[in-house]
Amino acid sequence: MGQAIAAHPDIDMVSFTGSTRGGIAVAATAAGTVKRVSQELGGKSPNIILDEASLEQGVINGMRNVCMNTGQSCNAPTRLLVPAELHDKAVEISVASASRARIGDPGSENTTMGPLVSETQFNKVQGLIAKGIEEGATLAMGGPGRPDGLERGYYVKPTVFGNVSNDMTIAREEIFGPVLCVIPYDVAIANDTEYGLAAYIWGEDLEQARKVAAQLRAGQVCLNGNSGDFSAPFGGYKQSGNGRESGREGLEEFLETKAVLGYEQAA
Repeated sequence: MGQAIAAHPDIDMVSFTGSTRGGIAVAATAAGTVKRVSQELGGKSPNIILDEASLEQGVINGMRNVCMNTGQSCNAPTRLLVPAELHDKAVEISVASASRARIGDPGSENTTMGPLVSETQFNKVQGLIAKGIEEGATLAMGGPGRPDGLERGYYVKPTVFGNVSNDMTIAREEIFGPVLCVIPYDVAIANDTEYGLAAYIWGEDLEQARKVAAQLRAGQVCLNGNSGDFSAPFGGYKQSGNGRESGREGLEEFLETKAVLGYEQAA
């Protein structure tokens, strides 16, 4: 559908939200008639913990966002970056937080996490979880297969991997499922990704958090849990897209500049 719209001769501009793979196909089609393309694509967003004082709140908030929408959020903070000395504690908090997810019928008021959208996505997530185990990450919670008591449907277990290195497949690819990678860090790791949609920083020293934010190649950076402001532009760098939604910048995506010379009659 996106490619058909991009090829339509009467359309001058295409706005696309979806996978990076889909965005590339739409942009390639739109190039044939020199259409402008605004894209909001995939992500592999880091959640950066700067100090021990911010560890618990930052990890719990991040894990909650990883499980929200069953991980099917482009800006989910699926890479948890922590100082090496805090790694084990971060894994422990992540597991405790993920254990509180109530998985089941999305129509039930008691459910906090439903199934994935399709069999194709279920198989992709299962394959990437298996890949994480194969490549040597430490499986701290979850893993392959459906949760106990849910033999049907595209349900997955909230999964936490520890001791992840940033060159592993699960740290590079957008899984689009409730899978968290805990990575001992330096700040450069946050930018070592093909994506640049969002980033999250937790730290007691706000000035330090601002300095780290300035170093990140991400379209939106959330400090200490601040997020969800529709007056702020949302969109990514690199393979996360080239457009913006929301805010003034989101409206400007749909405008074109016209110069009319001699508009005012000369005296």
